[in-house]
Amino acid sequence: MAWDPFTDTFVTPSRTAPGAAEPPRTAPPDGEAAPRYAPTVSALGSCAGPEGSGGGVLPGPPGTASGLPAPSPAPSSSGTRRPGERGAADEARGAREGDSGGPGTAAGAHQRAARGSHRRARGASAAGRLSGRDPFLDNARFLLVLLVVLEHNWAPVADAMRGVEAASLLVYSFHLPALALLCGHLSRNFTGRPDQMRRLLTHLLVPYLVFEAAFGGMRTLFWEQPFAVTPTRPSFVCWFLLALFVWRLTAPLWRAVRWPVAFAALLSVAAGFTDLGDELALSQLLMYWPWFVLGLRLRADRLRPLRNRAARRWALPVLAAAAAGAWWAAPRVSRDWLLMEAGAHELGLRPLPYVGVRLALFVLGGVLVAAFLALVPARRTGYTVLGACALYPFLLHGLVVEAVRQTGGYQVVVTGGLLAVVGTTVLAVGLTMLLGLPHVRQVLWPLVEPSFPGWLHGRAAPEAGGAPAPESRLPRVRAPQGGSGRWPADGRTVAPRTGGTRVPGRIANGG
Repeated sequence: MAWDPFTDTFVTPSRTAPGAAEPPRTAPPDGEAAPRYAPTVSALGSCAGPEGSGGGVLPGPPGTASGLPAPSPAPSSSGTRRPGERGAADEARGAREGDSGGPGTAAGAHQRAARGSHRRARGASAAGRLSGRDPFLDNARFLLVLLVVLEHNWAPVADAMRGVEAASLLVYSFHLPALALLCGHLSRNFTGRPDQMRRLLTHLLVPYLVFEAAFGGMRTLFWEQPFAVTPTRPSFVCWFLLALFVWRLTAPLWRAVRWPVAFAALLSVAAGFTDLGDELALSQLLMYWPWFVLGLRLRADRLRPLRNRAARRWALPVLAAAAAGAWWAAPRVSRDWLLMEAGAHELGLRPLPYVGVRLALFVLGGVLVAAFLALVPARRTGYTVLGACALYPFLLHGLVVEAVRQTGGYQVVVTGGLLAVVGTTVLAVGLTMLLGLPHVRQVLWPLVEPSFPGWLHGRAAPEAGGAPAPESRLPRVRAPQGGSGRWPADGRTVAPRTGGTRVPGRIANGG
């Protein structure tokens, strides 16, 4: 399935015991087909729905009420009936009907496209098959994006208040490593297929260019600078999209390397001894890279121990101790260590102490990331549905923060003291939820998650050995008519069909 850092559909991990054989994949029973269309309701409303549904409710199961054909019930047995068995004639008749308007033909494709247009009206992320998503990962995604928004609202006033600076240090010590790790964990199935590459372009590269232009417009509006788009120098949060684009492209490479996490950590530390400048956010791209690679190597069963009560019991003391350490370090430690923008020369350290501190930060970040994930709810909550749409608040809040900063809003917060900071924090939480609502996605999805133009789709290349690609259709071959039974292609003769028994050597349509 196609991938996206914030809107990808991921399936709840299987609970098969280690070493046990995988159960055979069969058609789902009738009762399991409906959850795909069932809306996920939260305290903020449903995630998506067709136009005029009132509040964005997902379309119900196909049937008379929705105007779409109801899916045919699955057979009671798994497997295919042989000709002559009871019910084979009904299946054959269904196949013939499929040739003239069934779900697999042009008419069915038109109906799927119509249904997809309703989903696209709220954005692709809003329509995902939420019944198959893991709420733990959705909750983690939303909470991490919420921490990003809070941090960007605390940063302008952190130097004036020690408590805010301590909270900023605590959040920076784990929230970006955790976000990179989660994106890597969701990238494990990336192999560079055409559909994955198209989604990579539309959900990372296009939004990156669009929001670079938007920040250029903000600089013209508030700073009276000439309008210019600088894609080689990312603005504000856009660096993460660019870094994720590069990380994602190299995901297959890390699977071919032995000890990939250690190699990425070595690359990250070595980046601190080079003068990378601001071009393409290379310093942050390289220094946060080990967390993405760790997520690539982290299987789903490795995260399961973090969901039990024992993990939550030790997570709270760990975060409390980290908060106390951040309070002590606030006036003594520079945030440049955690921003990953400065190297050893800018921090004024010799190589050996710099390497030691960076390795210590890796260990500290790993412990705090594990503690944070242990506190993430594993059940569906009121904000779970927003985790599937986290790309919207992640990108859009930067424009709001920049506008408030340039108009002097954070100076008012500094003057107002602690009460103003608390009010700003509450407003930041509300902004994060507001920017993920269906009405926002309905308007802005062409900018955040646009569709890939159909006329740019490339042709699928044939596989090795001359086999056609999965996307191509095989030509239909008609059965021989009459009693001769001679095939015009290769001259082989077969006996005519009799009495519902399979004829040896019969070439079925499609192989």
